[in-house]
Amino acid sequence: MVPLLDLIAVLGGIVIPPAFDFLKKRFVKSERDTPEATISALATTKPDVLGAYIDALARLKAAEKDFFNRDVIGETARWVNNTRAIIRPAGVVVSFLILWGIAAGWIENQDGVRISAEGVISTWFGSRVAIR
Repeated sequence: MVPLLDLIAVLGGIVIPPAFDFLKKRFVKSERDTPEATISALATTKPDVLGAYIDALARLKAAEKDFFNRDVIGETARWVNNTRAIIRPAGVVVSFLILWGIAAGWIENQDGVRISAEGVISTWFGSRVAIR
C-alpha cells in the first residue's frame, strides 16, 4: 500500500496543478471586454479618447493596488522578503536531502517522512509545469 501512496504523492503533485491550469483555460473563457480589446477598438474608432481611457485605466490599477495593500504600512524588511523567497526552494532541497539520506541508509525509512518529502518535491515541480 505504501508504494501506492508514494505514487499518489508524486503524480498528484506533478499532474494536479497543470490539470487545473488546463481545465481553467479550456472551460473558463476569458472575457471579451478586456482593457486590451477596448484599447484596440478605441484606436480604430475614436483615437482622440484613447489617451483619456489609458489614463483612467492607470488610475484604476493604482487604486486597486492601494486597496490591496491597505493594511501594509511601510516597506517590509529585506530579510523578511528574502526569507519568504527562500522557503519553498529550501523545502525542496531539504526534501531531496531526506530522500538521499533514506536511499543511502543514513536516515530511517519512515513512510510519512518519505511521502511528505516526495509530495513537497512533486508539488514544486508540478507548479512549474504549465500548458500554454
